[in-house]
Amino acid sequence: MERYKEEFIDFMVECQVLRFGDFVTKSGRKTPFFVNTGFYRTGSQLAKLGEYYAQAIEAKFGTDFDVLFGPAYKGIPLSTATVIAIASKYGKEIRYCSNRKEIKDHGDKGILLGGPVNDGDKVVIIEDVTTAGTSIRETLPIVQESAGAKVLGLVVSVDRCERGTGEKSALDEIRENYGIETTAIVTMKEVVEHLCGTVIDDELKARIDAYYDEYGVK
Repeated sequence: MERYKEEFIDFMVECQVLRFGDFVTKSGRKTPFFVNTGFYRTGSQLAKLGEYYAQAIEAKFGTDFDVLFGPAYKGIPLSTATVIAIASKYGKEIRYCSNRKEIKDHGDKGILLGGPVNDGDKVVIIEDVTTAGTSIRETLPIVQESAGAKVLGLVVSVDRCERGTGEKSALDEIRENYGIETTAIVTMKEVVEHLCGTVIDDELKARIDAYYDEYGVK
């Protein structure tokens, strides 16, 4: 495993973004682990997070795109931190953009905020984590209907490595259903591999294995 991935896993634990216990995901699954990027709360944490995302995006998509779209609300700080990191690390100016939950009818009107999405723009969508692909189904129409832009793909912080609505992983389903590429900074398999024997003891490992027996990709 690349060193930056190990550092990112330790970073998530340190920030209490990656936690173990009893949780319920957005899709209704009971899970022994949870990733909540809302716990990145300081300037230095967001700066570091943006650098990890920037590395994952550059490795998968390069920097030949125009807009990084972060769905409201968590996607707003993710997209802003990451475009700053891309500018600093790779010298490329990428516009950030997000959506409003309600359409604004005065001033800066419309459903989008941040940099505009123009006809012909190449767009990468950034999210925290995808379990069953619920969020991307809501996000894609917003981007595609707001302008004649091309969505290149989706980047998330953690690939949970579990089924979406069918037998394939959520990221694989997104790739096939929407014709876009997907990537993650790390996968949960890499997380478990790195933390076994320290943060993850035998009892917790058994619970994680049981979860994947039920929801993992066969």
